[in-house]
Amino acid sequence: RPPGVLPPQLPPAAAAGTLRRVARFLARALPLCRAHTVELYTRGLWDRLVAPRPAAVLEALGAAGPLALRRPLGEASAAAAALWGESGRGRGSGKYFLFLFYTDDDMFSNVFCENSKLINVHLFALAAKYYSLSNLGVCTPLEDVLVALRGDNQGTAGIKTDEFMNNKKSHEVQVMSELVDNIANYCGIKQVIDIGSGKGYLSSFLSMQYNLKVYGIDSSNTNTNGAHERNRKLKKHWRAYQSRGRANLKSQRMEKANDRPVESEIKCKAINEKPLNNDSSLQNQDQVTTQDVVPSCGFTEIATSETSRQTEVDLVAQTQSDENKLSEEVFAILNILPADAVEVFSSSHCNCGELCEEEKAQRKMASLKAKASKSSESNLYFPLTSCITAETELSDIITDLEDCVMVGLHTCGDLAANTLRIFTAKPEIKAVCSVGCCYHLLSEQFENQEDCPGEAWGFPMCRYLKDMGWCCGRNARMSACLALERVAVGQMLPTESLFYRAVLQVIIEEIYGVTKSDRHVGKTFSKSSSFIDYVRKSLKKLELDDSKLPDSCIMDYYEKYKHRMNELEAFNMLKVVLAPCIEVLILLDRLCYLKEQDNIAWSGLVKLFDPVKSPRCYAVIALKKQSCF
Repeated sequence: RPPGVLPPQLPPAAAAGTLRRVARFLARALPLCRAHTVELYTRGLWDRLVAPRPAAVLEALGAAGPLALRRPLGEASAAAAALWGESGRGRGSGKYFLFLFYTDDDMFSNVFCENSKLINVHLFALAAKYYSLSNLGVCTPLEDVLVALRGDNQGTAGIKTDEFMNNKKSHEVQVMSELVDNIANYCGIKQVIDIGSGKGYLSSFLSMQYNLKVYGIDSSNTNTNGAHERNRKLKKHWRAYQSRGRANLKSQRMEKANDRPVESEIKCKAINEKPLNNDSSLQNQDQVTTQDVVPSCGFTEIATSETSRQTEVDLVAQTQSDENKLSEEVFAILNILPADAVEVFSSSHCNCGELCEEEKAQRKMASLKAKASKSSESNLYFPLTSCITAETELSDIITDLEDCVMVGLHTCGDLAANTLRIFTAKPEIKAVCSVGCCYHLLSEQFENQEDCPGEAWGFPMCRYLKDMGWCCGRNARMSACLALERVAVGQMLPTESLFYRAVLQVIIEEIYGVTKSDRHVGKTFSKSSSFIDYVRKSLKKLELDDSKLPDSCIMDYYEKYKHRMNELEAFNMLKVVLAPCIEVLILLDRLCYLKEQDNIAWSGLVKLFDPVKSPRCYAVIALKKQSCF
């Protein structure tokens, strides 16, 4: 593929077909997805939804679950076949099952029985693996996208962000900012709108590192103020960098000056040892200057003076090189800092007639700072506070709206869906790069069966799922937020806190007769010293009288259910295994929505981040047709 040509994209029919297959699988798994772990004991969920015992499920998932699911699909199917005691060939093999997943809906009867009760955990884990984004073949590799967008241009070497961001945020901002910059360059535009910008990590870096004019829009005044606060921190970062730069320059000068005589002596020795008795050397002897022929006793007067002058010239040149290097580093920092993030530099004057080297460096830095402050308005970041909906008129918020790229790094709930709707509707927006999160906060059109035809729901977006009246439910969307990759590398689920909450639910229903409540326990577990303490604090939060409940009664409940803690652990692990499939459904819904639009030239799903560092790692990317430019 020649540079500048976008990589092949998933055809609309293929995207829709994949979405239908994922939806058919999840339709059988929905009862498990929709179950609330808190109600595990009160609703008898295990006996209703899972046939194998908890220990068998944990054993199966430990062997063929999260750890196996991280491996390539072929390895996972082979592992499953081995666990089932199969030869790997014929009707019972893993490959045969995978073929059926693709072609035969009846295959799911081997995973779930008619009432959707799970009967085969091994096959369930393999099916979940098959219907994950990493194996469906619907994603475009990030490197392919970057190569196409860059064309003949080389990538920009940026500064490291880990000095003023945590590891997760630094990873996200570095990767996404490079991609957004390449999209902007490809489209020939300089304006970026960051939806749900939060404290401005991505916005400020896009502006500072890539000289883009960025409008960061967030609904929270607190976040907008936080973005301004980060500029103050960057100012502090700059002063520290400036001091280090001056100290390093001075140290380097002294080292160069001390090392120079040694280098000259080595050069002199090398010339002395140069053989001159061959014919070619004798023929060229008259072309050798006095400075080249140095007696073994030492330097001649001419050689000494010339070498001294050369040493001085080299030292000045090296010093100038060091200053230029420092200036380049300074300019790099100045380019990535807002004009008001650098304080005016006041230089101290030397008593001597000529400027000392430090004074020159200081004046050069001051000059560069002045240039930076007078630079184009493109190097600006504007944090704005506004609530964005599908009907938002951006021109009412941004008075100088021009052709732009719309981005969102972990846009929450409906905001991710609305970002795509605004992109398709507004002619000024030429491209979009959106990484969503907080699926549990999505609004669903068919969840409560309310007739609100004018409302833009967060899910579903595409025609197929709308026609099917598809609904995930809040608990399933909560499951989609679980991080399979993190569990697979040993970051365990909070089983004990979930167990406390599930037993508390039994107490609430049996002692107080409360089955539904608008109040939440919150993070009581982390603030509690024991189960008794947890229950009492939780009851107070729920505004229930704990005085009628003695400690002995609380502990009786704990003892009654503690041997069933593995039920809760196994149940939650099943939901973790399903989590990527629910995320696939949501992301493919968004991609299919874009495929349905007439003004889109290219659209795709791209894995941006390491899922262990950043579990919500997939971006929905789209560019409009050239006729729309």
